[in-house]
Amino acid sequence: MITVELDNFSLKQICQSGQCFRMRETEENTYELIAGDQYLKLTQEGTIVTFHCSDVEFLCYWVPYFDIDADYAGYIEKINPRDHYLSAAAECGSGIRILRQDLWEMIISFLISQQNNITRIKKCIENISREFGVRKTSSTGAEYYAFPTAEALALATEEQLRECNLGYRAKYVLDTARKVCFGDISLNSLHDMTYKAARKELLGLYGVGEKVADCICLFGLHQLDAFPVDTHIRQALDAHYKRGFPNRRYKGCRGVMQQYIFYYELMK
Repeated sequence: MITVELDNFSLKQICQSGQCFRMRETEENTYELIAGDQYLKLTQEGTIVTFHCSDVEFLCYWVPYFDIDADYAGYIEKINPRDHYLSAAAECGSGIRILRQDLWEMIISFLISQQNNITRIKKCIENISREFGVRKTSSTGAEYYAFPTAEALALATEEQLRECNLGYRAKYVLDTARKVCFGDISLNSLHDMTYKAARKELLGLYGVGEKVADCICLFGLHQLDAFPVDTHIRQALDAHYKRGFPNRRYKGCRGVMQQYIFYYELMK
């Protein structure tokens, strides 16, 4: 068990930010998270956060995952003080971190996310994990299901995936799983690409449009210049940035600003 004091870090805001779908509040100020094949229980009181895991797990997996070493106060300081909207959005979501999530899990999660709400997305992901993932027990004794591998999903049928409530998205998931297994797309290569190159590669996947590609780049590749535009973001841009979002000012952290805006609109 590791207890640390963290500024600009809120488990509640991270959980509600729409970037991860296997994190939930189990009781007040207590959360559980399944990431890939890892499980974690966390608690928070003010700025004090407790990670219920070993020192090695904390340092090797969870510190990178939660982007703990990054300076989010520095990102907020870059905001133009005359931009009252973005300043308010950052104040509202100042505890959000851009998680460094597993690329494969993000590809499938955001394929499933299309024309879907967060509650249903979470249920779909839980369904495929129970059906095709490995059952595991954490060091604290919690039982859970790891996110299914590409190999496991490639062996599924479209009908089996539809039975997990994926609907028309089942064909996207199956096609992508098979492409990864057959080597038509290399996940390792995507990690080595620039944002623009990775985005172009992802757009070649069946069912991946611009918003989904940007979500995968931001949350699966930690490409902080990715700026996914959904209905919430489009409405905010139309209302507050009629001349366009000031991309040049926020080069290198556009995705952080996107999350502040998304969360602010969601909370409103």
